[in-house]
Amino acid sequence: MRQVRQPHGDGPVERAGGGDEEPDHDGRTVALDLERLILDAPRRYTPYQAARAADVPMELATRFWRAMGFPDIGQSRALTDGDVIALRRLAGLVESGLLSESMAIQVARSTGQTTARLAGWQMDTFLDNLTQAVEPGLTRAEVAYPLVELLLPELEQFLVYVWRRQLAAVTGRVVQAAEDTEITSGRLAVGFADLVGFTRLSRRLEEEELGELVESFENTCSDLIAGHGGRVVKTLGDEILYVSEDPATAAEIALSLVEALADAENIPALRVGMAFGTVTSRMGDVFGTTVNLASRLTSIAPKDAVLLDGEFAAALEGSGAAEPSGEPDGTEKAGPHRFHLQPMWRRPVRGLGLVEPWLLTRIGRTHLP
Repeated sequence: MRQVRQPHGDGPVERAGGGDEEPDHDGRTVALDLERLILDAPRRYTPYQAARAADVPMELATRFWRAMGFPDIGQSRALTDGDVIALRRLAGLVESGLLSESMAIQVARSTGQTTARLAGWQMDTFLDNLTQAVEPGLTRAEVAYPLVELLLPELEQFLVYVWRRQLAAVTGRVVQAAEDTEITSGRLAVGFADLVGFTRLSRRLEEEELGELVESFENTCSDLIAGHGGRVVKTLGDEILYVSEDPATAAEIALSLVEALADAENIPALRVGMAFGTVTSRMGDVFGTTVNLASRLTSIAPKDAVLLDGEFAAALEGSGAAEPSGEPDGTEKAGPHRFHLQPMWRRPVRGLGLVEPWLLTRIGRTHLP
């Protein structure tokens, strides 16, 4: 049996797996070494054996496994003691009544989807950037092992820290919203920010240039949204979706995004669509008519402009953040108003009927005709 180095310096150990051991090809061997290093446990169980060891019905264990985003592996001996413990914990939450079975499946699915994207991004970034200058006589795969060995404990601790911070922030918002009927009812300001002409531009750029553009766009938007108190829901390459409980905060974010990217080099113009209303939140994403309307308004917004729906405009006026519609631009007068609203032409929007958008600008800025 081949011997591999333990990550904690405890000396060599034999690789587990018995008859399921793969041929000793260099690439496959390094991949198995990395798996053992990361999981810190040898392969011991088939799916049936793992379910039996965890005292979990095979059907439920399979549902948990698939929900976490992993493929069916037949009866390969590929699972570890860590997989058994995870199954036991999920099943224990159901048995204790803390979670229903469907909720436990959702926990597995949301955690799997989030961490899959995180892990993919981290390995793409670290392995691509840090293994480019491969030492003479070493392959990239051989450089990867000590790199992962050094990064793993630090990334693990940082992940737990950020997760606890995010959990504290979300819990705080829920507790504070307990007596706020508007927040409790699920009403949110939803914003879509979209790069104009991205598809056409992507055909002209090299892959590396395209990746740098998307990364710059996402970093700029994410930092600005978080800094103003909004929350990024997801990014879709050339588009970013964010929400805020406060319409004025969402409006400030939208205008700041347009202004920031207008000054950024090599990034196309931005357009933003926003709507305010009831939103369904599920597994970290948001759904509903309000979200659909914000998306449709984005598609019809002029470049370097922000369009709102009527509910959003009314909320800004009601809070005093925007001057009442019909008043002239407040350039010369002092007051609490920050935004100007200009009604645009009514138009049909696919699936939502006739909509009257409102153009959002800062007081004193030039308005679109």
